[in-house]
Amino acid sequence: MELVVARVGRAHGIKGEVTVEVRTDEPELRLSPGAVLRTEPASAGPLTIETGRVHSGRLMLRFAGVKDRTAAEALRNTLLIADVDPAELPEEEDEYYDHQLMDLDVVLEDGTEIGRITEISHLPSQDLFIVERPDGSEVMIPFVEEIVAEIDLEEQRCVITPPPGLIDDRAVIASARDAEAEAGASPEAEKSGDDA
Repeated sequence: MELVVARVGRAHGIKGEVTVEVRTDEPELRLSPGAVLRTEPASAGPLTIETGRVHSGRLMLRFAGVKDRTAAEALRNTLLIADVDPAELPEEEDEYYDHQLMDLDVVLEDGTEIGRITEISHLPSQDLFIVERPDGSEVMIPFVEEIVAEIDLEEQRCVITPPPGLIDDRAVIASARDAEAEAGASPEAEKSGDDA
C-alpha cells in the first residue's frame, strides 16, 4: 500500500538540501537516511534519502544525486511515497494510518448515520475527516479526542460526539438574548409597549 509521507518544499542552501512538509507521524521511520521513496510525479524519482536533519523546527533532507540548489529546487512540491504493508499498524495505540480510516462509516453514539470518510486533510493545527453524507454533501469533522469517541476498525466505523452546529444545519442558540432576537421580540420593545 502507498502512503504519502512528505511533500518537498523549497531548496535550502546551495548543496542540494530541501525542506519537507512531513505527512507521517513516524518521520524517523519513513524519512531516515537510506530510505528509498517513490514520487509523484513518478518522473522525479525514486529518491534515496542521503541525510536528514532538523533546522529551525523543519526537517531538511538531501537526496542521493541531488547535489546543487537547481536540482533541489526542481523537486519542489514533489510528493514522497513509501510502500507500507497494509497489515502494519502504527506504534502508538491511538494512531492510525490514513488508509485504515478511509471509507469508515461515521455514526453518532446512538447509531445515526452521518456518512463515510472519503478524505483526510492534514492541517498544521489538526487533522480533518472529510465525510460524504448520504445526500452527497460533505462535512468536515476535526479528528480530535473531544469529537471522535471511537475508531472501530473491525466494524469499519467511526463514532463521533459532535458539538451543536458541527453536522446539523443550525447551531443551538447560545444565549437568551439570541433566543429573543430570533423570536422577534426584545425586552426593550416589550418595556416600551408597557409604558405607552
